[in-house]
Amino acid sequence: MAQDTPKAGLGSSGGPAAGTSKEATQQLADALARQGGPARDRAAAWLRELAAVDQAVYTAVAVTPTPSLDEPLRRLSNAANNSVLWLAIAAALGAAGGPAGRRAAVRGMVAIGVTSPLVNLAAKRTWSRRRPERAGVPDERNVRMPTSASFPSGHAASGFAFAAAVGWNHPWLGVSLRFLAAAVAYSRVHTGVHYPGDVVVGSLIGAGTGQALAGPVDRLATRRSSARKEA
Repeated sequence: MAQDTPKAGLGSSGGPAAGTSKEATQQLADALARQGGPARDRAAAWLRELAAVDQAVYTAVAVTPTPSLDEPLRRLSNAANNSVLWLAIAAALGAAGGPAGRRAAVRGMVAIGVTSPLVNLAAKRTWSRRRPERAGVPDERNVRMPTSASFPSGHAASGFAFAAAVGWNHPWLGVSLRFLAAAVAYSRVHTGVHYPGDVVVGSLIGAGTGQALAGPVDRLATRRSSARKEA
């Protein structure tokens, strides 16, 4: 599943388990600036400003007291580990939703299955961004710090892939699932294991992948169902 591998410890010695939001972005900006040219200079400045905004939002979330939200969001973040939350919803759809529900569940699971390698084997390895140090994040929010790269968020990608695929011909259900996926994505920032940019990009990857796969998967499932009935 498109998830982050958990790690119990924290600190700068844990590989990608600690860092600042500016590191990888700053390196790319510096590389662009060294190449010279007005377009590259503008791109470098844009990247530096985005990194500064990313860090500022992360810090603002970390230091804002939210005692009534901390426990629910921590539980929600953990519930989405290894896509367990989405698997449970797919099982409920398959059991209670009839043929349409079963097709929706299949679409959602296929979308997660494709999103997982796209995020974990491609994006995370291409852009090896280190995890936040969680400075300022209250202990009450803490979940286990993953060992995988921070960018992009696997939790966000899985949630939005599932929501987009299931909601392809169930619009109201899709809206509800997108809200839930957004809550999961935010919980990863709230608990301090991702920067906002990680979950934004993960959400976009997941939503795009789920939307692209929904139609073909649904048509294939419908054809197979028709073939079984004719046989």
